[in-house]
Formats: sequence, structure tokens, C-alpha cells
Amino acid sequence: MSGNNLVLPIVLWGRTAPTHCISSLLVMDDFTTIITGCHDGQICLWDMTPELQICPRAMLFGHTASITCLSKASASSDKQYIVSASESGEMCLWDVNDGRCIEFTKLACAHTGIQFYQFTIGTQKEGRLLCNGHYPEILVVDATSLEVLYSLVSKISPDWISSMSIIRSHRTQEDTVVAVSVTGILKVWMITAEVSKMQDLDPVFEEESKPIYCQGCQSISFCSFTQSSLLVVCSKYWRVFDAGDYSLLCSVPSDSDQSWTGGEFISADRVIIWTEDGCSYIYKLPASCQSASEHFRSDVGRTKEGSIPPLIYSIAERSDKQLLICPPVTRFFFGRREPFHKLLIQGDSAGRMSLWSVPDTTPPTATPKELQMSSTISLQEAFDKLTPVSSGIIDQLSVLPNKQQPIKVTASVYIPSQGRLVCGREDGSIILVPATQTAIVQLLQGEHMLRRGWPPHRTLRGHRNKVTCVLYPYQVSPRYDQRSLVSGGVDFSVIVWDIFTGEMKHIFCVHGGEISQLIVPPENCSTRVQHCVCSVASDHSVGLLSLRERKCIMLASRHLFPIQVIKWRPADDYLVVGCSDGSVYVWQMDTGALDRCVMGITAVEILNACDELAPATVDALSHSAVNLKQAMTRRSLAALKNMAQHKLQTLATNLLAADNADKVTPGDVTNQTGRASRARVPLLATSRNNWQLPG
Repeated sequence: MSGNNLVLPIVLWGRTAPTHCISSLLVMDDFTTIITGCHDGQICLWDMTPELQICPRAMLFGHTASITCLSKASASSDKQYIVSASESGEMCLWDVNDGRCIEFTKLACAHTGIQFYQFTIGTQKEGRLLCNGHYPEILVVDATSLEVLYSLVSKISPDWISSMSIIRSHRTQEDTVVAVSVTGILKVWMITAEVSKMQDLDPVFEEESKPIYCQGCQSISFCSFTQSSLLVVCSKYWRVFDAGDYSLLCSVPSDSDQSWTGGEFISADRVIIWTEDGCSYIYKLPASCQSASEHFRSDVGRTKEGSIPPLIYSIAERSDKQLLICPPVTRFFFGRREPFHKLLIQGDSAGRMSLWSVPDTTPPTATPKELQMSSTISLQEAFDKLTPVSSGIIDQLSVLPNKQQPIKVTASVYIPSQGRLVCGREDGSIILVPATQTAIVQLLQGEHMLRRGWPPHRTLRGHRNKVTCVLYPYQVSPRYDQRSLVSGGVDFSVIVWDIFTGEMKHIFCVHGGEISQLIVPPENCSTRVQHCVCSVASDHSVGLLSLRERKCIMLASRHLFPIQVIKWRPADDYLVVGCSDGSVYVWQMDTGALDRCVMGITAVEILNACDELAPATVDALSHSAVNLKQAMTRRSLAALKNMAQHKLQTLATNLLAADNADKVTPGDVTNQTGRASRARVPLLATSRNNWQLPG
């Protein structure tokens, strides 16, 4: 890549930390790094000291949807790889040491759980990823290439897998995959050396299928301390099963106002269970669940519901909890190598990490004891501790008298061709600054920081409240005017500016909600649409705003749910809108008419079809009668114009051929009657035959 085309991205967060609504958690085996995935699609790496102090290190960007699960992808300590999966089917392989994305793939299914599995072939060790989710099998994926090798399939009662666990056998060469489906069916697959070598898509069927009546299973975990017990946590109860024949050993219901979300074995005789509201409880298992006890399996077949084991510790059980957007994520990890910590880690929607060190000893008192928190930190607290304070891109221009916090930047766009940075702010103003000089002021220490009013800037004022989006259309396509800058705000308006003079050219006030997005239509739309900007608003409306005509040529406002995606079918003159409830609306751009509204698999197919290449226009005009009927049905002016133009060209060709035929001499080409053949076709007949509607 040449030096002129090299672009180095720089992100300046400012004094306000980015949002990080945690959706998944993972701790590396060496207990030095914590990885969190969030609902925005970002991944954060946190460093953890031996004293259990946490500090954020890096933010990784690679997903376009919420992170659903994280898993380690290597067993060696020198290569610390992790894999992440999102709701849209994306999978990324990351290097934890430097944050590089090593491999990426996208599947048609979304994973909700991934577990790493390593096996040995001769002297070589290979890794596999066992994935379950919104599909009725377990996919076995290569941990290096993220390629699907084979699948574990259910022959009896196939259904989505809620949770799974891998039981490693040290006595035999067979490992076991135990899973529970959403209908409460326990499935068992055997993974032998021959199965591990498989690299084709032949399915492996289950060895056992047994109903255990655990609907709504949240997690399933194997006791690695005794290798004889299995913990299954459901929303209203948790149960312990024998790992040999999967018979029920213990069942504990939850309180009426609590909902269990997961659990793990923390020792041979204790389990930790956590709830949806972030509380955790450590129980001592009864003697019938402990393999070392002489009463092991003594209550099989006559387990009493409601016999609650003694509660040892309660964690994070407090009444003054912070109101959170979504339930916190809680996970338990214990060290299999130095250091041998047993840690309970919780992440919430405010980007806060909380950590408890779980002791091995039992308190002397019979009453449950509150376990004290070892450490806690949020992204915002980490930002506040920085020295010097983290700076924004235009903080020097945004500090107000008698106020500590600068005016927040709420939207921005960088224009490389002009070297300008455009920043929309929460007070409704838009600042135009030279990007390089502004970055120097904020990132480099020196005398220039003391200069008042530096760097030179221009302020655009027109919005009455926060600016939500900024677009420079010429940067996307040269068909737009080089002077036009478009901005949208919370005040429902879209404003067109002259970027060179700062003059306000036009205000569009067609929406009934704040503008959330500004989009440039593709190149192959109709001429009128090509000079428009597509605006999306929070009142579920979509508009096509013509920058040349200074008016709204289409407003689609019948959507019942928030808009998630905008797609295009220029060949058919379609604007396709996907909503959050899964519905898809198809609009005619020229007329603004609603062509159809669909849901289900048809909606998915329409969205996928928009990503395909548009068919050639020649093929679209090959069947004129059918195309005319479709154009009339769709009320598509563009299609009618194209067909009319095509017909005029055909008639002109026929007339030209007829004139040439008139010039042929009688002695050239004759028919049986001796007269010259004519290429002329009656104009009225041609028009009537080709423009008639079928049926």
C-alpha cells in the first residue's frame, strides 16, 4: 500500500467512557486476563493482577451484533487465542496478547454456547470448538480455521440445545458430550479417537437420549473434582444427577421471586448458584450427592422436592442495587494451574466488573455469611483515574465557563479530501476543524496547547438540540454536490449546509421523531433518487430527501416497530425496510406506494435477495408484455419509462429498416409474384401486439 493511501485510524473517547453492556464473560487459564463481550458487539480485554485488581487494557472491534458467547481456542500458554460469536452468526478468532483478529467466518446459525475441546493424534494436539445454539445439533468446528468439520445430531427428539458439558475421561480414550435440549431431554454423545479425526460433514448420532424433565435449562456442568456428578440449573430449580446413569440425586427449588441463571461445582461437596438479579449462593451438597460419602445415592428414586441443602455463603445480596438495563452476567472460574484462585466474576450493563474470591473453608457459624467483594471497577472509573485526563477531539473548543465537563460530541465525520473533521454536538451546533491540527493539539504536549482559539474552526448553528448524525454525500459518491453537508438532529429536522461558506441551504421537517441515520442510495437507482439522501427517524419513518429539488419525494411511515436495516433493489425501484419485529416492508421509490409487507422466512429471503447482484436490464426487458403487467401492478414509473424508451427504440429501428427496404431495386430480391420483399411492419399492429396486457 502506498504512503498516500495509508489511513491510520485514531479514536479519542474523551472523558466519557464508551458504553459496555456486558453480555458474556471469560477468564484465561493463567488468571491474568479477563475478556468481556457486550451487546454493542465490542470485546474488552481487562488485565488482572495477582492481588485481583482489574484494569481495562484494550477494546476490540469486529462484530456487528451482540456477543452471545466467548471461549478459549487454544490450550497452550504461549498462544492465547479466544473465539467469539455474535447473534448474526459471526465468529472471530482473536489473539489476546495483541488484540489481532486472526480468523473470521459467518455461519447461517447463531451460537449461544461454545466449549473448547483438545485431543491428541499421535504426538500432535488439535483443538476443536463444540458449538450449540439456535439449531438442533452441536457443530464441531476447527479451532484454527473456524471450519465446520462435522456435527453431533439427535436421532430421537431433535431440538435446540440449551446447554452442554464435556466430560473428560482419564481412564478410557472416550470422552462424553452431555447436553440438555430446550424440552428437557438429556443427550449423550461419545467422542472417540476415530470420531475426533473426522473432517467431513457426516453426522454423529447420540448414544443415549433420556428425559430428565428439566425444561428451561440455563446451564449444565460436570464435577471435575469427583467426576461423578452433574449439575443442571433451570430457572425454577437446580438438580444434581449421577454422571454414570444420570439418575436424580438432589433437587432444590428457587424462591418465588428468584430465577436461577447458572451454577458450577466449586468443590466436591459444594456448588454455587446465581440468580437473574445478580445474587449468588453457595450450598453444601447433602451426603447422597457426595461420592466419598457412604450415603452416596441413598436417596435415588425417593428424592424429596423442597429439601434445601444448608446455605454457606450469600454473595451480592443487597437491597440498594443499581437499576440496570439488562440482567448482569455471572460466571465462576477456578485455576487449573498457578494461581489456584476460585473466582466469581460479574459484569453488568453499566460496564462494571465485580470480583469475589471464594474461600475453601466453611464459616464456623451455622448462619449463612455474606462474602465480601474482592475488587470492582467500571470503564468510567478507569477513565476517571487516567492522568492526564482522557481528551476528546475538540475539547479545547468545547469547554464552557464555570463548567468542568466539555460539550459532548454526538456525531462526527472525517473528510480526507479536505482534511476536515465535522463534529456535531449535544447543544445542536456543528464544528468544522482541520483534522491534523486538532489531533496535534489534543495528543501532543507543547506550547501550542496554550494558544487560545486554536485550531481555526467554523461553527454551524441551526439545530435546536443534539445533533445525532452527520453525512458528507460527496465522499460516498461524486454525483452529489461537493458543497453539500447533511445533518440530522433530535429536533426532527434534517439540514443541508454549504460546507465552504457555512450557509444553511435547506431544512427538511418531514419526520415525527429524532433522526437516527442518514444513508446514501446506491449508484444504479433512478436519476431522481440518485440525488436524494435516505433519512431514518425514531418514529419508524423513512424519507427520501432530494438535495437537488429541495423537497421530500417519498415518506414511508407505516412501520409499526423500530427500523433496523435499510436495503435497496434499484432494478425493481424498491426500497426495502427491515423492522425489529422481523417484518419487512417493500416500498416503491418513485411513487411512495407500499408494495407489500411480509414476515417470517419470506422476509428473510427478501433481505437476502437485496444483497445479491441485480439482474441485467436486458433480461428485464426481454418479455415486454409480462414486464408491462408487473410495472402496472407495482405502479412503477421507472419501469414504465424504461419500457417506453425501449419500445421507441424498437419502432425507430423498424422504421429505419423499412426505409432501407424501400430503396431495394426490383431486380434484387423478388418473391413468387416478382415484387420486392418489404421489411416494413405496420406500426399500428406492432404497437397493439406488443403492448397488449395478457389475459
